[in-house]
Amino acid sequence: MHRAQIGDNLTVGLLNSKIGDGKVLAIKKDHIEMEVCLTQEPPEPIPLTLIVALPRPKMLKRILQSAASLGIKKIYLINSWRVEKAFWSSPLLEPERLKNELILGLEQAKDTIMPQIHLKRLFKPFVIEELSILVKGSSDNKPIALAAHPKAAIPCPQNINQSAILAMGPEGGFIDIEIETLERIGFSTVNLGRRILRLETAVPFIVSKLF
Repeated sequence: MHRAQIGDNLTVGLLNSKIGDGKVLAIKKDHIEMEVCLTQEPPEPIPLTLIVALPRPKMLKRILQSAASLGIKKIYLINSWRVEKAFWSSPLLEPERLKNELILGLEQAKDTIMPQIHLKRLFKPFVIEELSILVKGSSDNKPIALAAHPKAAIPCPQNINQSAILAMGPEGGFIDIEIETLERIGFSTVNLGRRILRLETAVPFIVSKLF
């Protein structure tokens, strides 16, 4: 929390717009009056679409904040056989609650561009009808599609020079039939090494390797 005083200069930004400086002119009970000058563009996003099997709420908060601070702008929260049904009833999935977590990540990274979140409760229809189209991409931008899986023989690639789609399973990973469905539409399964990582650790770990 900022302990701003009158006359202080703060870094400020307008959501989905530019970043700049703000001078505190007055401090009221419920707001601050500032003189604002926005001249800087926000950081460049990374060309990654993140697909995550819906985790437990506490873990989801950390993943959303981390993803936003890393510059990920497209996030899909999907169902999986190992996802507990109760997770889909969490108040955290309300649009305003999701937005608040993303803003915390943006503030950390001094970014202003809000990521887009899509909720997909049916695994197979999403993969066949929507994800397959994303994997095909376009003639001038075909992404590499990767699914993190502890049983995969191929290690995660590093420093790729193209856009990517990354699918991360729930605790325990995707089940075999889910991996087969992803592979049929063009995903390659990759491992993250010998260590089994929690999802909130695996996301920044694999993103740092890819980009």
